Amino acid sequence: MKILSAIYKTSVVKKEDLIKDDFFQFAFVGRSNVGKSSFINKLVNQNRLAKTSSTPGLTKMINYFFINEKFYFVDLPGYGFAKTDNKNKMVWADVIEKYLYPNEKLLTVFVLVDIRHLPSLQDKKMIEFLTFYNIPYKIIATKADKLSKCQISKSMELISKDLKIRKEMITAVSNQNGQGIENVLNFIQAQIELTEAKNG
Repeated sequence: MKILSAIYKTSVVKKEDLIKDDFFQFAFVGRSNVGKSSFINKLVNQNRLAKTSSTPGLTKMINYFFINEKFYFVDLPGYGFAKTDNKNKMVWADVIEKYLYPNEKLLTVFVLVDIRHLPSLQDKKMIEFLTFYNIPYKIIATKADKLSKCQISKSMELISKDLKIRKEMITAVSNQNGQGIENVLNFIQAQIELTEAKNG
């Protein structure tokens, strides 16, 4: 798949404002410092579509980006929002939950983890939620450029065992050298085509 256009659509802070149109959606979620915004920017081959910051946790809104005038990338707030009190965290958790389920147009949730570390408790809770509601997801192991090929393979094995999933459900990527980006784009294309064929 080639991404020919990617534009910012809107940011949502209330569950009643979530987009409910006919376009497919792919969501991105993960810890605040996992490189989520940079990953989105790499996928669309732009530097500033999704805002990045040296201060983790600045994404406190659900951000929609319209891709190829056909589907959305949806950037969800990172786990553990910076400088946010417990009350606001509960509000955001509710908004994220309402976004994820029910959402018939959501084809896949990309759960981003740092390939150098085992998934956090928050990662595992997210995956438990997705599994419980039968929401399709794929693990994206970021920062692969920090490891050798041998270390990447070993880390993916450890992550798959820790999450009790197949290793094939994990894609190692690098926002620096582009590793795995084409694989993710091809996966997105396949999901769209499969769903369109299924829906007739």
